[in-house]
Amino acid sequence: MATIRSVKFVNGYYYHVFNRGVERRSIFTSKNEYSRFIKTCMYYRFHSIGVRFSHFLDLSERKQYEALKNLDSRDWGITIICYCLMPNHFHFILKQEKDGQISKFISKVSNSYSKYFNLRHNRIGPLFQGIFKAVIVESDEQLVHLSRYIHINPVTSAVISQNDLGRYSWSSYKEYLSGKSYVCEPDIILKQFKSIYSYANFVTDRIAYGKELEKIKHLALEV
Repeated sequence: MATIRSVKFVNGYYYHVFNRGVERRSIFTSKNEYSRFIKTCMYYRFHSIGVRFSHFLDLSERKQYEALKNLDSRDWGITIICYCLMPNHFHFILKQEKDGQISKFISKVSNSYSKYFNLRHNRIGPLFQGIFKAVIVESDEQLVHLSRYIHINPVTSAVISQNDLGRYSWSSYKEYLSGKSYVCEPDIILKQFKSIYSYANFVTDRIAYGKELEKIKHLALEV
């Protein structure tokens, strides 16, 4: 029986999107795998991409350039606001720009990456645990608290120490600290703070959270 999603994706709205490895298994085991997933996300955020990412990588650099030169942010199906990749799960805040694009984006990224991962590890079968999870973000306050929850995930999950948070390579936090767009669009969050320094304090001063966690508990469902 097919799973029916209760969340309806609406253009212009923000969503917490997340999933984990089947049976809680690791989905990233090397720097190359983290990097491949990020590149796949950057590729499939475009709405009108007509070539699978694996085939795109087989093209010469000239043909890759020709395939992408007419695409820009106006052709994004989704906007990535922030993200964090963990050994056995991922988190995104996504804004849907065009009809049906969040579902298409996650489907294409998951399928492409699963094929790549399975080939590398000589395995078959699904890599991710069923249909991805999604929760609508209902206010600007929830948006900023959720971005903090996502960015400190490597610390609260004991993957890294707090001192290493700003150097964690597999989340958007480094982009936020630089104020520059690469994978995501940090200005949507940062414009709600006086400065990048203010946002960094907001993130690091409350790693233990306490009451703040309760404000986003329905968004930060266990993965």
